[in-house]
Amino acid sequence: MSCVFCAIVAGTEPSHRVLDDEVAVAFLDRRPLFPGHVLVVPRRHLETVTDLPPADVGPFFSRVQRVTAAVEHGMDAAGSFVAANNRVSQSVPHLHVHVVPRNRRDGLRGFFWPRTFYPDEARAAEVASLVRSALDRPDPGTGLSGAFP
Repeated sequence: MSCVFCAIVAGTEPSHRVLDDEVAVAFLDRRPLFPGHVLVVPRRHLETVTDLPPADVGPFFSRVQRVTAAVEHGMDAAGSFVAANNRVSQSVPHLHVHVVPRNRRDGLRGFFWPRTFYPDEARAAEVASLVRSALDRPDPGTGLSGAFP
């Protein structure tokens, strides 16, 4: 496959998945801003958010919302940054939403963010497990949990 995210969705490219259902796959970014930086992608190859059919917007972004709550809880973060690039600065031409755990004075300034690597696969697996386990806990603020209608 020429699209690395399609290969991750298909299971032919390794990743640390935190969510995998009929709508979306979410996995750790290989070059995270902070541990717990997750990418949420639709299963179907779509290049940008504007390519997402209107009927798919709600189901896809409900997964983004759920993963956001899980990243914040799993990483014990004060908040998060959620963003998607459309073509410009989009490193992979497959729609993906970044969910980045944030804390006050975490060092991020504007859009000049240093990217890092997980020190090893064990740490990446540990971080993915933290976020995965938080997916099934209800968020006290929103009530979101692992169940979808």
